[in-house]
Amino acid sequence: MISHIVPAKDHYMELASILGFVGLLSPMVVAFWLVFRNASLKEDVLSRVFTFKSIKAFYLFVTFFLMPASILLAQAISLLFGYSPSQFAITGHFTFSSGIFPVWFMLVIAPLIEELAWHSYGTDCLRQRFNLFKTSLIFGVFWALWHIPLGLINNYYHSNIVETGWIHGVNFLVSVIPFVLLMNWLYYKTGRNILVVTIFHISAGFFNEIFATHPDSKVIQTVLLSVLAFFIIMKDKDFFFKTKFVD
Repeated sequence: MISHIVPAKDHYMELASILGFVGLLSPMVVAFWLVFRNASLKEDVLSRVFTFKSIKAFYLFVTFFLMPASILLAQAISLLFGYSPSQFAITGHFTFSSGIFPVWFMLVIAPLIEELAWHSYGTDCLRQRFNLFKTSLIFGVFWALWHIPLGLINNYYHSNIVETGWIHGVNFLVSVIPFVLLMNWLYYKTGRNILVVTIFHISAGFFNEIFATHPDSKVIQTVLLSVLAFFIIMKDKDFFFKTKFVD
């Protein structure tokens, strides 16, 4: 609650920003500590960080364009319910602050740091014990809970969502599940490529921020992504429900 203290507010916001960034870094630090203790894990992770080797063009297309397409389609559908076409305007400014860090910087660095933690070690660790569907659900719930404290930081994206209404706060938590299912689908379809999921994650935050999107359109986006995830799972059941991990 440091960010809500009124006296010397700038000073407290700086402290809140630093603490938040330390919290963001902590999973990556733990993951790297575990990975770099093992030579084979280290080699494996380094080989998957900055490469597009042997990836089908279809999955690259999905990586770059699924999230912007989903928000644009959601906004288009919202027009049928009387919402304004002004949602398609590129605002040129951000709807939240990130303390002492520029918003554009956090929209890039936060996904990068998170994916270097979750997809260097965390996701594969779960996948060794569970099928991909259960792995994604477990991680999705954990990741949703991981974001809840951000709703307490004054003027952060997540706290602004909460202020727009409970349905939008709940929608953000629910939206994590189809997002993780789709992200992990891409991750394993591209040979556990960390760069792919990082770009996918960045595109989700960036394109959900640059337009003047009504919060209700993001609810529609969650529905669209859920339908797509369901379709992909039904189309490739063995990929999601087989127990044995196969790279």
